Amino acid sequence: MDTKAWLTLAAVFAVGLAIAAAVLLVRVFKARRLLLDSGIPLRDKALFWVAVVYTISPVDLIPDPVYLDDIGVLLLALRSLHAAAAAARPTKEPGAA
Repeated sequence: MDTKAWLTLAAVFAVGLAIAAAVLLVRVFKARRLLLDSGIPLRDKALFWVAVVYTISPVDLIPDPVYLDDIGVLLLALRSLHAAAAAARPTKEPGAA
């Protein structure tokens, strides 16, 4: 492959990461209301904030031009927060009003 093909591939990859990061940012802002829910354990709320701090910190597992580690950490924290919120919600009995 020539240089132009590699640059095109890198640009497509970078745009894909930017789109994933933007979608993830929207999900993070939507998750803010879950942090106020008293039924969610403090551990899950703290994990969320640790993930946010890791994302904005200059220390990374993978150098910053590649945001895969940041996206992965935030996705895990969001998944944990949403799972805790689902577990905290009371389940409705079928046929109950």
